[in-house]
Amino acid sequence: MGDVAMLVPAVWQLARQYPDVRITVLSRAFAKALFTDLAPNVSFMEADLKGEYRGIKGLNSLYRRLTAKQFTAIADMHSVLRSEFLRLRFNLSNCRVEHINKHRRGRRRLVAATGKQLIQQPTPFENYADVLARLGYPVDIKFTSIFPPEGGDLSLLPTLNTKETGEKWIGIAPFAAHKGKVYPPKLMEHVISMLVERRPQARIMLFGRGADEDEWFERWCVRYAQCIAVSRHVENMKQELIVMSHLDVMLSMDSANMHLASLTATPVVSVWGATHPLAGFMGWKQSTDNAVQLQMDCRPCSIFGQKPCMRGDYACMNNIAPETIVERIDKILGTI
Repeated sequence: MGDVAMLVPAVWQLARQYPDVRITVLSRAFAKALFTDLAPNVSFMEADLKGEYRGIKGLNSLYRRLTAKQFTAIADMHSVLRSEFLRLRFNLSNCRVEHINKHRRGRRRLVAATGKQLIQQPTPFENYADVLARLGYPVDIKFTSIFPPEGGDLSLLPTLNTKETGEKWIGIAPFAAHKGKVYPPKLMEHVISMLVERRPQARIMLFGRGADEDEWFERWCVRYAQCIAVSRHVENMKQELIVMSHLDVMLSMDSANMHLASLTATPVVSVWGATHPLAGFMGWKQSTDNAVQLQMDCRPCSIFGQKPCMRGDYACMNNIAPETIVERIDKILGTI
């Protein structure tokens, strides 16, 4: 989801710089909310790769459906086996095709166990723009938010439809796909406790879905009246993005929620463990000054956070003090 969210600024800019170009974004169903209404010349096409378009037979069927749209250029922004197969088919039909450079060599040096080279890698935003330039559509990305400056329309939400004047909304997305990217929930509870003590009038919006989220969110909502599990109050991703657009700050791991909040121009305090901003995956227009991380010889050990800790103790996360995170949040919110 994070990779798709990072595609939004590039597509937004492409649509505005080239209003006569018809753009179709092909992705899984979850991404529809990110591209619907993005621009008049942008449409979305859903591909169910586990159902209708499963396997080689399914991909061939998908290719035939795509060719019916008579595209003049193909941008492969993912470059995985499925998209490479489609790319090959389009190449054989003499369609103009370009694909993303993931800079794998530089990333491998970044996470090497010995002889690390801590060099900033190109961001996906830069990589996407490079693909478009090679297709003949150079872009200068000036994207700010998928919503107007005042944020999304809160009246569209069933319950979270009012934000009092001067009230602070603090978002927290405490989980990620891999353990190396998750700040321990018990330490996160200390963060919540400190925020509640310092800002008793603030509302703390908890973002995420899953078994871990359900367990911890229920516990925190019972202990702290200011906590709200957002998934219980929204019906879809679009509504979730509306809530994000009204946050004063989001606290997130290196996860999709960091990127989703970035698309709504919300400042993000991000927490990094096994992964590192040098890999290029900071949220759009987010400052590295708001990235909380420890300097350790073994960091980063993984580009995506899926590798087990070579030390076995996940010190890169466990040793981050809750006070450090709260201080970064306070710096954004200012004093009350």
